[in-house]
Amino acid sequence: MYFVTSNVNFAHVKRVMRTRDTRDNTHRCFVFRRSTSIFFIHPYTALPLGTTTHMIEKHFVIEEADPIVFYGPSNANLRMLRALCPKLRIVGRGNVLKVMGNEEDMAEFEEFFTRLEQHCTRHNVLTEETILEIVKGRSGTETQTDADRGTIVYSTGGKPIAPRTENQKRLVEAFQHHDMVFAIGPAGTGKTYVAIALAVKALKNKEARKIILSRPAVEAGEKLGFLPGDMKEKIDPYLQPLYDALQEMIPAAKLQEYMDQNVIQIAPLAFMRGRTLNDAVVILDEAQNTTSMQLKMFLTRMGWNTKMIITGDRTQIDLPPRTVSGLVEAVRLLDGIPGIAMVELTKADIVRHKLVQRIVDAYERQQALREAAAKDGGTAPAQDAPQAETPEDDGQTSKP
Repeated sequence: MYFVTSNVNFAHVKRVMRTRDTRDNTHRCFVFRRSTSIFFIHPYTALPLGTTTHMIEKHFVIEEADPIVFYGPSNANLRMLRALCPKLRIVGRGNVLKVMGNEEDMAEFEEFFTRLEQHCTRHNVLTEETILEIVKGRSGTETQTDADRGTIVYSTGGKPIAPRTENQKRLVEAFQHHDMVFAIGPAGTGKTYVAIALAVKALKNKEARKIILSRPAVEAGEKLGFLPGDMKEKIDPYLQPLYDALQEMIPAAKLQEYMDQNVIQIAPLAFMRGRTLNDAVVILDEAQNTTSMQLKMFLTRMGWNTKMIITGDRTQIDLPPRTVSGLVEAVRLLDGIPGIAMVELTKADIVRHKLVQRIVDAYERQQALREAAAKDGGTAPAQDAPQAETPEDDGQTSKP
């Protein structure tokens, strides 16, 4: 809607509208109609006699960023914008900014808004210092780009998420140059975390329209029985690691919006049958717990403009005995096919507590002993730890 402030003779005023002004609580807004235009005189836009200016009201929608982060704590960022743009009237409602001002100031504000939203979307944080730098024209070009630092995305606290080991860097590069990537390694190597970070980056950069995360609903060596609740409540415990990673990279309100709109989908592997996944980044976690037919079914869901990341650990197979892991078979069959990359992560890539690497070492030694014993035709020791000492015979005999 266009508003025009003009020098008028008050004899032509047809109606006086009393409106509450949010700045000084005054009630002065004279409105009248002439032909098909609406004219008004407002205390902030009153001009000398004989001058005319065009006032525009424009709505700016915060689409990609989280409005809560954009506005700041207690609307501090919104107040900063009002202070830096005194000629504009700015009102925030939900994810919409209503801005009123002249055409020149409005065009300048539109540029500021675009840069602010981009910064908020990329970094998941917007501070008053950043707003001041962008509006005053001292920001927008960082001394070191994200690509130079190797940053994939930023956490909800604004910290950069980047590969920390050489094999994690290889995983990032493989995703850039291949449509399907297998990331195989022990627990704690960050394969799932890096994979989800790559998917979130693709979504933010509009390289993909949705993210689909899946994993087989296999219990880790124990029977949980029947779980209470509806279908979502039954499968959520199996998918919690995926939720944890997403919550670190996407603000809570935006994540919930993405999930409500099915932009981010988290589902067990059984729900993949019959689907064709287009324009998406698809991640299968814990692939070592898939059977051969399950993994074949999953891999053949791949549609146009889709990338897949399959993660797993050969040492954590929870399938029934004598059941071949689909991951082990797929690595053997698909290695060397153009468009498919295999990235092996090792215990040197573990980024968790230092004890995790020592635990992995201990289990690897045990596995090596078992394999050596099986090769020699013997039996491996049940455990490497020394046997508990038995108390010395003190002359007392126990009853049978």
